[in-house]
Amino acid sequence: MAIKRVWHGWTTNENADKYQAILQNEVIPGIEAKEISGLTKFEILRIDLRDEVEFVTIITFDSIQDVISFQGEDYRKAYIPDAARKVLKRWDEEIPHYELIETRTY
Repeated sequence: MAIKRVWHGWTTNENADKYQAILQNEVIPGIEAKEISGLTKFEILRIDLRDEVEFVTIITFDSIQDVISFQGEDYRKAYIPDAARKVLKRWDEEIPHYELIETRTY
């Protein structure tokens, strides 16, 4: 059963493109470099709101044990590199982990 690690972060309109570049060029490659067993997908969602921009990352793992291999025993803690902290306004400190029940593709 797959596990979805879903995180939210918000930044200013001015910092949104910078944060997106950090995600795509630093955060994801840094996670990929760890060669974590059971890591199967990394998704980034973005929505431009009136006064800020929200990002959602969804990382898919094969099991909760694979999440623990990535983040350690305190696996609910958010992984926020220093470069990202500098441009984010706020973010989820704790991350829920959802069991994927069903996927339908049309």
